Amino acid sequence: MGSVWIYAQDSGYTSRQSLVGFTVEAADGVIGHVDRQQDQPGRQHLVVDTGVWVFGRSVLIPAGAVTAIDTEEQTVKVAPSREEIKAAPRVTTDSETADHDYLSAVGDYYLSLRP
Repeated sequence: MGSVWIYAQDSGYTSRQSLVGFTVEAADGVIGHVDRQQDQPGRQHLVVDTGVWVFGRSVLIPAGAVTAIDTEEQTVKVAPSREEIKAAPRVTTDSETADHDYLSAVGDYYLSLRP
């Protein structure tokens, strides 16, 4: 099992690929659109704007949760369900996406979802 902060080799991600604007989908429905992404090795993640689905909040999804990227359709598929993502630690400020404690909490949460 790879790191939660690195894209799986079979996800379709290519280094420095911009996913901003792509639609993010769980198996049970659309989550939102990629607002920002971090491509720093060992900290790769997406910040997804959920729009009205979760009252306009953003969620941080580690790269390891991405299962497939379709550049033609501009979609990113993720393993967790909509409810699992909704229950993840919230992103309230941009500085959190670089905060070690916050990233540890998010990483631990997504690791706990793995079978």
